[in-house]
Amino acid sequence: MMKILIIVTNIGMYASGNLETGLWLSELTHIYHAAKEKGYDITIASPQGGNVPVDPESLKHFTLDKVSKQYWNENDFRLLLSNSERLSELTQQEYDLVYLAGGHGTMYDFPDDLAIQFVIRNQYEKGKKVAAICHGVGGLLNVKLSNGEYLIKGKSMTGFDWFEETIARRKREVPFNLEAAIKERGADLKKAFIPMTSNVVVDGSLITGQNPFSSKEMAKVVIEELEKTKN
Repeated sequence: MMKILIIVTNIGMYASGNLETGLWLSELTHIYHAAKEKGYDITIASPQGGNVPVDPESLKHFTLDKVSKQYWNENDFRLLLSNSERLSELTQQEYDLVYLAGGHGTMYDFPDDLAIQFVIRNQYEKGKKVAAICHGVGGLLNVKLSNGEYLIKGKSMTGFDWFEETIARRKREVPFNLEAAIKERGADLKKAFIPMTSNVVVDGSLITGQNPFSSKEMAKVVIEELEKTKN
């Protein structure tokens, strides 16, 4: 049975204290749904464990798609989100996939989290799949490989870009410019031709998605890539 680890944020508020944030729901629900349908063993973890706040913007009519709505209305799923595993307690476990879900909350607790860096490096150096979507790719920024190089250096990848941050009206709230940070690490950032449309990039065992609108395609591509490893 395939084992996957989905890492989510614990942060529910921007540093300004003016706006709520958290996990972007669809960036969890689509991969969760696709993995569940395949009968995979799924673990949801966060840096602190326990409650996972959900960004209220991701629950609005325009953004709450059918799959997300279905899970949001399930008591068992909501219970999972209030009782996530603590990531630091899982660092010795083996997974076929480690997946960093997004949401602006991740910009605060993903980039400097040592457990995330350890898990991702270990996963990647074993040739196992690493995936990240939207702001979740911030969790890849400071991951260094055993040779001292940044994992994303020279990689083709994507993530929530600065123009999309403008559209989302969050430029003044976010702690840093994710697009600039990705480029600073020497990665080759591939953007969707039209902002806020689906874009998924595969570079070897690294799979990245650009924005919430990539959630469905991201889940499909990740499952396809995982299934290839079975053969």
